[in-house]
Amino acid sequence: MLNILALDTSATACSVALWCDGDIAANRFEIMARGHAEHLMPMVDEVMAQTSVTAAKLDLIAVTTGPGAFTGLRLGLAAARGLALALNIPCLGMMTTETLAAALPETSNEEVVLAALDSKRNDLYIQVFGAERNALGPPQAVAPEHVARVMPSFGAGERCCAIVGDAQAACVDILAAAGWLVRETEVTKPDAAVLARLAAARWKPGMELMAPAPLYLRSPDAVVPKDGGRIRR
Repeated sequence: MLNILALDTSATACSVALWCDGDIAANRFEIMARGHAEHLMPMVDEVMAQTSVTAAKLDLIAVTTGPGAFTGLRLGLAAARGLALALNIPCLGMMTTETLAAALPETSNEEVVLAALDSKRNDLYIQVFGAERNALGPPQAVAPEHVARVMPSFGAGERCCAIVGDAQAACVDILAAAGWLVRETEVTKPDAAVLARLAAARWKPGMELMAPAPLYLRSPDAVVPKDGGRIRR
């Protein structure tokens, strides 16, 4: 029996879930553009209080590593790694895009899944997955008008795509113009409950893990000033 605490603060939502005895035992999910720092640990306390699982009984901490918001990623990773260090248990990082894609059931046809997140700048964070939610390429930061270029190439016939993430509207017309039959979905934010399920399937006791690191697809807006920021005289 695995006890896994999963955290997500990578986008405009904050969620915490506890996986216990093969299922989600408790979870909290709230949409929020900001305020993750104030809400995350109280949500952890609430989720843990809903079950008989104590912190000492946790086997693994799981956290989304991005792509996503710079501040949110740093917050989630710091909390996850801090908890794992204090409890002396492993910490598993998984991409935000794969967590989004996994929220959709696998399909029997050849429908691909496009995970698309709003970067809050002039590009989108995207990654493409197959019908069995296998990654067909790495996550990328692309301009909306170039989304169709990163889609897989198929032969003649109908090309079907489901979109997840909060940037669905920016992709629909572009993909339709490129010949894709597009299906919008209700999956817009990553959810720690999905992350916990993925972590339970991927991690086994005794498996060695590297400390998770944030996945940044573009450089930060803040830069070190010239001359170390000294005032010119």
